[in-house]
Amino acid sequence: MAHKVHPKAYRAKGVDSWLTKGFYRNPAKELEEDFRIREFLREKFKRSGLEKVEIERLQGKMNIIIYTSRPGLVIGRGGEGVEQIKKDLIKKVFKKISPQMFQKNQEKQDSKTVAVPFNIEIREVKNPWTSAVLCAEWVAQQIEKRINYRRVLKQAISKVMANKEIKGVKIEVSGRLNGAEIARKEWLKEGRLPRQTIRADIDYAQTEAHCTYGVIGIKVWLYKGEIENK
Repeated sequence: MAHKVHPKAYRAKGVDSWLTKGFYRNPAKELEEDFRIREFLREKFKRSGLEKVEIERLQGKMNIIIYTSRPGLVIGRGGEGVEQIKKDLIKKVFKKISPQMFQKNQEKQDSKTVAVPFNIEIREVKNPWTSAVLCAEWVAQQIEKRINYRRVLKQAISKVMANKEIKGVKIEVSGRLNGAEIARKEWLKEGRLPRQTIRADIDYAQTEAHCTYGVIGIKVWLYKGEIENK
């Protein structure tokens, strides 16, 4: 049988890096925090151009970096959105994991009352068609609108390949396509896609489209050329 490995984990040492960096004094608790933070932000900004969330844990400080193609939607008027995200994170993530921290500070509950004070930074993704996550989200949105999956795949591939930095793309959909009784798998590919070359910079993402007739799985691979490690 084939041994399938996630492209990011496969290239973590040479080409790519992890989304969480820094020092962990209490790994079990802090890793749970990282997982809950990402889970909350993905749910809050579902289908709103959220690409990834990086977490940096420095000594006595934590930075949460949100990459999005629609920064105005996240920031809000005068930074109201960022302040609301901080309040929601404290209430729905940090307070549930370590409630003893907030028993002493019931009146004042802000980013300074957490065990490690945190800061939120928003960064813009200028071209969403060079991101596998945002491309997969677009495909999911179109399929949920009941547009024919072949038309969606062709449109997505043409928009992705219009960018010079993309050397190859593959998009795969599986499930009850167009509401068919029998589930199947279909895919389209254009350009090169050396998935077994470790120095190849391949961006990978998978998501789901929730339709009335069932769930459609979507996978996207984007090949951005080779990276020479010096």
